[in-house]
Amino acid sequence: MRVCSTVKANRGIPHDLEVEGRCLKKGQSLFHGKGDVMVQVWKVKRLVRMISAIHDSTIMNKGRKDRKTNVDIKKPYAVVQYSKFMKGIYRADQYHSYYSVLRKTVK
Repeated sequence: MRVCSTVKANRGIPHDLEVEGRCLKKGQSLFHGKGDVMVQVWKVKRLVRMISAIHDSTIMNKGRKDRKTNVDIKKPYAVVQYSKFMKGIYRADQYHSYYSVLRKTVK
């Protein structure tokens, strides 16, 4: 099964990963894996929780620098791929919200 998704905080993230994740500094990440499944916590402004059966825990350099600290921006590969492929889904949901399908048409 090939799955990659974000996870809400109350949906069963391992407790030790959640506790250690609160102590992370901006840009740091932690992960736990068992078999093919990896759970990763990454700190930006808040914690980003990812679960993936496709990706590993590699960190990518985005080639940009943070304006305030002038440090290279690094992201987990799972987050980069998730953002890349989910843009179309979010846009489709946005367009779908403009038109209500529950309204009957007038002939």
